Amino acid sequence: MAWRSQLSRNPKELRILFCQKSPSSAPARSFVENNYKDIKTSNPKLPILIRECSGIEPQMWARYDMGVERGIRLEGLSEPQILKALEDLAKAGASKA
Repeated sequence: MAWRSQLSRNPKELRILFCQKSPSSAPARSFVENNYKDIKTSNPKLPILIRECSGIEPQMWARYDMGVERGIRLEGLSEPQILKALEDLAKAGASKA
């Protein structure tokens, strides 16, 4: 997964938003529990913000240079699909450089 090294070079910040209890946020919660440590270990300087808010739909946002942001709705996605969405966000930043 060479794209994981691009994660710290391209986005300047990663935000993951989800509800603490809703079934639609369960895959996002599971993704954070299972992948946060590996992602943070590979990208120690990348701010990864986990935001829990009651009733919110699960989303992932990446902020790039010049304040450009891209977001992906995570509702209905499985954990592997969320990982693919993160890869897409990492590669999207590379195309802007």
